[in-house]
Amino acid sequence: MKHTIPTYDLSDISRHRFHIKRIDQHTYYAENILMDKGIHRDSHYIFTFMESGHVKMMVDFNIIEAKNSTIFCVLPGQVHQGLLMDNVNGWFVAVKSDMVPDAVRSVFEEFMEEIRPLKVESAWVEKFNNAAAILHSFYTEEMLASKEGFSVIQSLLHTFIGMFAFIYSKENNSQAASENRSLQLTREFKIMVRQNYKTLKSPSDYAEMLAISRGYLTEAIREVTGKPAQHWIHQEILIEAKRLLAFTHLTVKEIAYELGYSDHTYFSRLFSKLEDQSPLAFRNANQNRYNQNKN
Repeated sequence: MKHTIPTYDLSDISRHRFHIKRIDQHTYYAENILMDKGIHRDSHYIFTFMESGHVKMMVDFNIIEAKNSTIFCVLPGQVHQGLLMDNVNGWFVAVKSDMVPDAVRSVFEEFMEEIRPLKVESAWVEKFNNAAAILHSFYTEEMLASKEGFSVIQSLLHTFIGMFAFIYSKENNSQAASENRSLQLTREFKIMVRQNYKTLKSPSDYAEMLAISRGYLTEAIREVTGKPAQHWIHQEILIEAKRLLAFTHLTVKEIAYELGYSDHTYFSRLFSKLEDQSPLAFRNANQNRYNQNKN
C-alpha cells in the first residue's frame, strides 16, 4: 500500500480551472477519464451526465452503478475507482472548487448520506446535451484567453452544473417549499462539519459557531435526520479513518493524529465502537478487497 492516497489535481488534465469532454465510443478509452487511475482522490468536482451506457465505480466503499440516462457526481476528497465503463455516451466536466457557485456547492455539501446516481427524464437528457454541447463549443483557447470570453464560458458552466444541483436538491429535500429553521440549521451544520471535523469534534463547538445552544442544535438535527448532531460528526471522522486505513500504510497512531486525536487509544476505542471492529481488523478485512492499491 501507499503512504498516502494519490490525489489528482485538475492541472493533470487541463491548464484551465475546468475541463469538459464528450465521452463516447471514440474517445473514452483514449481519455482514461474514469478508468485506469486506480484508487485515488481528486481535488476538484466531477460532474458526469450519461446519456447511455453502463458505469460501475467504487466511491468511499460504496459500489455505485449508473445505467442509461443518469447523472452522478464525485466530490473533492472522495476516494474512488472506476470498475466498469461500457458503451458510455455523455459528458464529463471537472471543475475546481472555486469555480463552483456557493449555491451548487451547498447542495452537495449538505448531503447527510452518500450521493447516489440519479436517473433523468428524457426532457432533461435533451437539456443536458444541449447545455454541454454549447459549453464545449465555446471551450476554445481563443475564448478562454479573453476576460469577456471566459465570462461567457463561466456562465455556461454554471448553467450546466446548476442543473445537477437543481435535480439533486429535489431528491435531497422534498420539503424545499416549506423549509423551516431546523432544516436551515442542519444544512449549515453539515457544511461546517465537512470543513472542520478534524479540529472541532463536539456539537457544542458547532452550536457556538451557529450562535445557538447545544440542546437546540441537537434537537434540530434529530428532527431533520432522525439522528443526533454527534452522529454526523462521527460519520465524517469515520469515513476518513476508513479511507486512510484501507488505502494507506499509515499506522493507527499516525491516522489518529491526522484526524486530530492526540490520544490514539481513544481514537481506536471510538472507531471500534462506531464500526463494531477495531481499526486493524477493518484494515485487514479491506486490504484484500482493495489490493489494487498495493505496489
